[in-house]
Amino acid sequence: QGQIVESGGGLVQAGGSLRLSCEVSRDTFVDISTFGWFRQAPGEQRNLVASIGRVGYTIYTDSVKGRFTISRDYAKRTIYLQMNSLKPEDTAVYYCNKPSGPYFDWGQGTQVTVSS
Repeated sequence: QGQIVESGGGLVQAGGSLRLSCEVSRDTFVDISTFGWFRQAPGEQRNLVASIGRVGYTIYTDSVKGRFTISRDYAKRTIYLQMNSLKPEDTAVYYCNKPSGPYFDWGQGTQVTVSS
């Protein structure tokens, strides 16, 4: 198992919700104080959609503001992404990592598919 493992994706109808989890291995020195969620749709580049800083300050890309919420549980070494009011354009593979490089090794991601 790698350092970062994403889970929680699935198939959901438009307007539905999903909660993604990003578990970071305790066997590594990966610092989760500043982390983010990225997504990559087929044929597109991987883009940052949400990030959380050391004191909990959060930043969202415009397309997900008001619908997505990033949070963190230090004890569980897990970063969450609550996604509400999902739209077909949210369909992508979702990954977590530092908000900017150099990045930790990428996990396998979790597929989110939103049907119209």
